[in-house]
This record gives sequence, structure tokens and C-alpha cells, in this order.
Amino acid sequence: MIETLAAAPGVEVEDLSPSELLRALRERKAVEDRAAADQLDLAARWADLHPPESIHSAAVFSDGGRYGLQHEEPIAGEGCPAVAEFCIAELGTVLGISSTSAKRLIGHALELRHRLPRLWAQVQAGAVPAWRARTVAEATIHATPSLTVEAARWVDTQVAAVAGRVGPAQLDRLVAETIKRHHLDTHDPATDPDDGYLSVDPRHATVHDQDVHYAGTMRFEAELDIADALDLDRALAHGAETLAALGSVAPLDSRRSQALGDLARTQTALDLHTQGSTAARSEDGLPIAREVVLHAHFDASLDGRDGLDTVFGPTGRLEEGQRLVLFEQVKDWCGDSRTKVTVKPVIDLTTELTAPGYDIPDRIREQVILRDRTCVFPWCSRPARACDIDHVIAYDHDAHTEGRTQPGPTVSSNLAPECRWHHRLKTHTAWRYDVAGPGVYEWTSPHGHRYRRDHTGTTRISGAAAGADPPVRP
Repeated sequence: MIETLAAAPGVEVEDLSPSELLRALRERKAVEDRAAADQLDLAARWADLHPPESIHSAAVFSDGGRYGLQHEEPIAGEGCPAVAEFCIAELGTVLGISSTSAKRLIGHALELRHRLPRLWAQVQAGAVPAWRARTVAEATIHATPSLTVEAARWVDTQVAAVAGRVGPAQLDRLVAETIKRHHLDTHDPATDPDDGYLSVDPRHATVHDQDVHYAGTMRFEAELDIADALDLDRALAHGAETLAALGSVAPLDSRRSQALGDLARTQTALDLHTQGSTAARSEDGLPIAREVVLHAHFDASLDGRDGLDTVFGPTGRLEEGQRLVLFEQVKDWCGDSRTKVTVKPVIDLTTELTAPGYDIPDRIREQVILRDRTCVFPWCSRPARACDIDHVIAYDHDAHTEGRTQPGPTVSSNLAPECRWHHRLKTHTAWRYDVAGPGVYEWTSPHGHRYRRDHTGTTRISGAAAGADPPVRP
């Protein structure tokens, strides 16, 4: 606990004058900025020590095949050195951040050092806070079309001079305008009408499914053709008016949002439901259009005179987004006649389930998913339902035929969910983990750092021993 500040030796916090408090705050902010700049420099040096053995083992951002396609983006722009993908995990766990956040940190450090040198120099000199420089790096890494080294240097020249003197919103606008201006300046329709920014289709419709609000909402962002956008606006306005006419007292914005959901559930059923479709239908004859699967978990008890009435708690947990959900919200979602509701039996998470052979039956898979909730690697938050189920102690496919006891049986206590990236990390590197209890795992990194992971999160057990030998790849 900090009992005194550096205003004067022995001075109590309560005795500081307003001007001394402001001076102390300024000093602490300077220390914080210096530490953040040093962290960027150290992250870049860590990357220097870990070049990939081949381009196929370089770290990238991947959407994991979402929407049916595997899409990968580099962690830093053209001209930056590649980084071995599995060195990311060691850095991330030491900092107490996810592997994705560690990729982003290293990518920003390399982007600044190699492609935005003026901004990098200002960060290291203390003239620009590291977080501001990182917002610029994020924009130049993922610019569309991608920026060449020369283009990134041009953006660096335009932005570095003012990055430390403008607010965050103004800096974001400046970076976006500078990138767009560069694309416009370098585009020559006479030589190649399809080159440059005109060939980029900015249209998209994106659901931010990792950003779930406690109110039970999710952000949907879209860039539409002008005509499509105007048509959609008119449809939402009409839908909002219809809801109001039917008695809705919700605000206009809420009714427009609800109208968009109504469009999603009914648009494909307007004429097709009478044309020989064999799809399941609701009471009004329309196909069941809501295809989204949500997993909500609520505590329940038996009540009533006969003890057969089920009483649910007012709040529960939604697996998608790992957020709180209200029971009344679920009742509203299920109240739509075109929503198919499936109630699954309760699974005892403490029972040891077993199965012969290597394959994991659905009942054991579901139990492991519900028990651990997410990937069990330190600080990873990937939902368990999207993970591989790993045998903690590897299953020996030759044990039965050779008459040996199976060292890695398919039982609840020997199974854990791991996202595909961390599953590969565990398989191909010196990272190791053991089961310390039901749903409790202890990980050891190649450098000897140890972490405990359970359903409540990650705890650091110990750091590497002083003078520890460098890791040896198995």
C-alpha cells in the first residue's frame, strides 16, 4: 500500500496540497508512459530473438475460418520482420494478457519501429504516449488497401508532428484522413482504372459477437450501398411505426432495432413458405427462421405444494459472450412463435464420466464444456464450445494391443478444452500442464513460469528461477 507520495519525505497523502497532488499525478503519469514505451521496446526485442523457422510458422491474426473462410492477416505491415508464432504465448502470460493481445503488442512495436520511425522515436523520447502511437500502428497495419513501406512512412511524416498535441478522436480522424489522402494521391485512373482505393469494396455487415452488453444486446455494424442503405432505413422506419401502432411504448431507436431483427426472422419466409418447403414450421405456418443457438444457464429449484414446479433464478449466464443474462430476456426471446426451444437435461459437473477408446462422446464433451467454460490456457477467453477437447495426458493408441494400461484414458478428469491455437502450442512446444483438481490446471511455460487456471480465471504461481537454463524444444 502506498502511504506517502514523493512530494516530500514523510508527508502523508492527506496532507498534500492541491498543487502537490497535481504534481504527484503528473509524475506518476510520466512513469506510466515511460514504462509503456519500454514495454514496446522490449516486445520488439523479444520478437528479434524469435524469428520463424519458415513463413508457415510465422505469427498471424486468423479468424479461425469464420463464415466458412480461413482469413489471415500479418501482425505487422510489409517490411516488418516475421515472428515465430509460439513465442507469443510466453510473452503474453508473463504480462497477464491473452495471446491475441500479445500478438497485437508485438505487432504494434514492430510496426512503429520499422514503418513509423518518427512516431517510434517520439514515443521513446517521451513526447508521445505509447497508447496513442499504438492506435496509429493499428490503423496502418490493417489499412485497406494495405500500405507499402513508403506509404506508411508518408503517414508517419504527416502524423508524428501532431500526435502528442491532439486528442484521441482527433488523432483517429487525422490518421484515417491521411491514409485516404495517400490512396487518392497515388491513384491514377488513366493508367489503371481498377487500381488503388476504387477497387476496394468497403461494404460489409459485421456482428461484433465478442462484445455482448449486460443488457443482452450485441453490436451490428454495416457499410451498405447508398441505395440499399436508404431502402433499409425506410424499412426500419416502417417497422418502428408498425410496432408503435401495435402498442409498443419503446423508444424509437429500440423499435428500429427490433424491426431489424424482425426483418432477419421473416424476410426469407415471405413467399417461400408456400413453395413446397419441408422445413419445420411454427404455429402460423412460417418456417422456423431463428437459427441462432444460444446456451443460457440458470439455477433452478423445485417449489410448490407437490414440489414439481420449477423455479428459475432471475439471472443466469450466457455462454455466448460470457455475460450475465436476465431470465425475463430469455422468456422474451423464446416467446416468438418462430423460435425453436430445446431444453437439455441437467449435467452433474462433478461426476466422473468415462468412455472406452479415444473418441469423446457428446455427453462427456458437453460436461467438459460446461465445467471449464473457456479454453483453459492462461488468460485465454475463447468459449469452450468452440474449442478442441484435449486429452491432458496423451492417449496411447498402442496401449491396448500391447497389453499396457492406458496412460491417457477418455475420462472427465483427463479432458480439457483448448482453442485450436493453444492446442497446437501444447502439442508442438515445451508448454506443459497438469490437472490439479476438477477443472483446475497448472501450466508450466518453456521458461519455467507457472500458472494456475480454473473457471474463475488465471493465477500466477511462480516466475522462472533465477539463472534458469534456456528452454529446449522437445
